[in-house]
Amino acid sequence: MIDINIIRETPDLVKENIKKKFQDDKLPLVDEVAELDVKVRAAQTEADELRAKRNKISKEIGALMAQGKKEEAEAVKAEVAKNAARLEELEAEERSLGDRIREIMMTIPNIIDPAVPIGKDDSENVEVEKFGEPVVPEYEVPYHTDIMASVNGIDLDAAGKVAGSGFYYLMGDVARLHSAILSYARDFMIDKGFTYCIPPYMIRSNVVTGVMSFQEMDEMMYKIEGEDLYLIGTSEHSMIGKFIDTTTKEENLPITMTSYSPCFRKEKGSHGIEERGVYRIHQFEKQEMIVVCKPEESKDWFERLWKNTVELFRSMDIPVRTLECCSGDLADLKVRSLDVEAWSPRQKKYFEVGSCSNLGDAQARRLRIKVDGADKKKYFAHTLNNTVVAPPRMLIAFLENNLQADGTVRIPESLRPYMGGKTVLEKM
Repeated sequence: MIDINIIRETPDLVKENIKKKFQDDKLPLVDEVAELDVKVRAAQTEADELRAKRNKISKEIGALMAQGKKEEAEAVKAEVAKNAARLEELEAEERSLGDRIREIMMTIPNIIDPAVPIGKDDSENVEVEKFGEPVVPEYEVPYHTDIMASVNGIDLDAAGKVAGSGFYYLMGDVARLHSAILSYARDFMIDKGFTYCIPPYMIRSNVVTGVMSFQEMDEMMYKIEGEDLYLIGTSEHSMIGKFIDTTTKEENLPITMTSYSPCFRKEKGSHGIEERGVYRIHQFEKQEMIVVCKPEESKDWFERLWKNTVELFRSMDIPVRTLECCSGDLADLKVRSLDVEAWSPRQKKYFEVGSCSNLGDAQARRLRIKVDGADKKKYFAHTLNNTVVAPPRMLIAFLENNLQADGTVRIPESLRPYMGGKTVLEKM
């Protein structure tokens, strides 16, 4: 949610930003907010005048009563009653107008960073840089679930009977590898100075609407029937929610945290052959990183966060590239987003394994996350998040890039301490 002062002072900037995001249907909302804002401020001004007048008249009534001028006092009381009725009307009007303004403001997209390329959808995202040499081996690379099955590491059929499509049983060395990657990612981020955290896996609706758009909520979140609780789609939701209605002293920033959690997503819609197996699923586990910082530091933190993910994947011998998300592919709360994609030797292309986002003060404004500045003035913090690693999707890249000609899977040196010293996964 942007600052309403931006609409007051530079409405054309807001409209141009909406056009860049190809959401022209929202253009009339800018003028509507401006008109409602004039009305609510007029109501506030009149209400403030009536409150001041009420206080002044109350003193006059006391003086008149003390002087025994009861009739005059009663006349003044009648004026107070009349003003009270009008004040009640104005306060109701303020609430109604304020609610409508907030409803609209929640749908107006954040102002995007100048570095964001203009494009309608993800097909117009722009490659930034490649890390590591993508290799296509001379031998065939099987589908990822076939590799898992060759080491007796997955059972999709049983999961389908128990929970339906989009679920899985990971077993044996594949399950151990899954946990090893998460443990390695946890320690990797702790070594970077991030505080480790395990958050709640459910959040209330006021937190949900604070961290994401209504459209994202409908497409992603599972609601707990009969409760004001939603299962998290990523631990970023719960982690940013941790700071709701808080004010942090400026000298205590930045706050850097890395969190583990299971994640639950509806994943609406049908998907192609490359999204079956464990690519797009209803539950998975994830190591996340979040930052709460001063506004002037968020651009620097954005660069540092995505570089952490690249470094982690390269330490496991997985080639990756970064992709700048275009304006039409950005969620409304985001200022900028960079995807990290891993190389798939089987598909001979890259696919998304993580996403780094700078949300400016949008989440902080919605959740009232403030900073107590050195000059004692309060302002909204900036928030950022980035995927460290999210198996089992990440396992696809791992298995394909570490598969050897004899069908065994090499364990990179960085993971061996978490795999009991194993150097390969053997075929069964």
